[in-house]
Amino acid sequence: QVLLVESGGASVQAGGSLRLSCSVFGYQYATYCMGWFRQAPGKQREGVASMDATGRETYVDSVKGRFVISQDNNKITLYLQMNNLKPEDTAMYYCAADPTLCPSSISSVYVPGIRHWGQGTQVTVSS
Repeated sequence: QVLLVESGGASVQAGGSLRLSCSVFGYQYATYCMGWFRQAPGKQREGVASMDATGRETYVDSVKGRFVISQDNNKITLYLQMNNLKPEDTAMYYCAADPTLCPSSISSVYVPGIRHWGQGTQVTVSS
């Protein structure tokens, strides 16, 4: 049983920073493929960043240079450092785990195929 629990969402002003955390339970290291997604009201869920067991990272173009995905050494916690936040970053952010996150760029992942999701954490950026 895989359990993902996000935290760290908050309301911030444009230009500010936040770090999201995702505690990972029950996910096998051998198939460690993790990612962050977001969904704004009225919009489809989109991939933001992904990381595989080797540490390879991919990002959606809109966050490149501003967001950084990382993990702790034990791969128990996944992070998303978000800098220079913009109002268009406002969304519910979800942690996800699925083998399909590994070989693909986050922008090409088939979202309905993701098997494990967290409950989400809200990020609101005001101008």
